Amino acid sequence: METHQSEVYFFARRMLIDHDDALDASQNVFIKAWNALDTFEGKSKISTWLYRITHNECLDLLRKRKRIAGVSLEDLEHRLPEVLQADERFDGDEIEQALQVAIALLPEKQKAVFLLRYFEDKSYAEIAEITATTEGALKASYHHAVKKIEAQLKTVAES
Repeated sequence: METHQSEVYFFARRMLIDHDDALDASQNVFIKAWNALDTFEGKSKISTWLYRITHNECLDLLRKRKRIAGVSLEDLEHRLPEVLQADERFDGDEIEQALQVAIALLPEKQKAVFLLRYFEDKSYAEIAEITATTEGALKASYHHAVKKIEAQLKTVAES
């Protein structure tokens, strides 16, 4: 746990934005990993297995949050800057804030692929294992994510 705690937390934090949600998700990941340790076959690295559990945990939390809140994309786009500014742990400038908002507005799959590739520096093979998706589909998802982020940042820069 000590070895992988920070990478699990920061991946969850990037997926979920909120510090408390990321802590909850991280805790759930290690509980699930502990309970399923006897099923780990060692065919992949333990870190890849933990990323997969984290990915699934974050997707579950995001879906649950959307169901409960019934938040539209427009509402999310307007609330995210406020959430980031109110978070005492966020120390980014306007550009970082715009990037975080652009990433948060991505569809869940594109968001996960972008975060794993860009921030976690995972190979497409590793991401395929984590997300249970083909490498070709991941490359397309990453490309679309980058284009959406670029468009969002261009819109912010023009305003």
